[in-house]
Amino acid sequence: MTPPPMPRSSTEIRAYLKDQLNQALRRPGMFGGETALRLLFDHLVYAEHREQEWAQTMRTLESRGAFNSLGVTGAFRTVLPDAGEDGVASVYAELAHDRGWLLADRTLTAGEYGSLRRELIAWTAHDRTLTEVQEALGPPSVLLGGTNPFYGKTLAYMSAQATEPIIFLHLWNGTSGSRETTWHPIYDEPVLLAIRFGKGAFADTFTFTPEGSRRRPGGTAA
Repeated sequence: MTPPPMPRSSTEIRAYLKDQLNQALRRPGMFGGETALRLLFDHLVYAEHREQEWAQTMRTLESRGAFNSLGVTGAFRTVLPDAGEDGVASVYAELAHDRGWLLADRTLTAGEYGSLRRELIAWTAHDRTLTEVQEALGPPSVLLGGTNPFYGKTLAYMSAQATEPIIFLHLWNGTSGSRETTWHPIYDEPVLLAIRFGKGAFADTFTFTPEGSRRRPGGTAA
């Protein structure tokens, strides 16, 4: 009789969980959204014996307004027209980056990153499409959300310096009214609503485009 295989080592288990987390961040809808991300974080912090640190992280998120009774999803509903799973995943991507778990597909050079930081205000002074963003900035460090060109997504741009905050570009495409029952995008491709970075009060980390300002909850959409 063949003996059962030996249990996997802690190193193998952690590597597997990190890989699963990176996949879930990129395609949160396929993995189960915020609930799946929370579970993966719970497993990883347990494997690394960091439960107390994680509990403090969640308290900090809540104090910043980035987490409420509906999780990060609820926080996004206060600033963007819908709580897209890609936007929610961006907050968990930040937390993964802080712990060395986030794997970038590419990183910006110091010059590229510095230029983007300096031009944030100018970038959000005008409305931008997904094509315009990609032509100007190149492929993202991490694409959060699907590759379907009609759907909203979040593009993350990272410096090679682990201490530099990730810059997130939140792009949206949706319906013209909340009462519509079928998904029919109003644009040919997603449009930039806001750029977000930093660890201050959650609402203050967003810089909105004109379209983003019009479509903020409580704003006046065209």
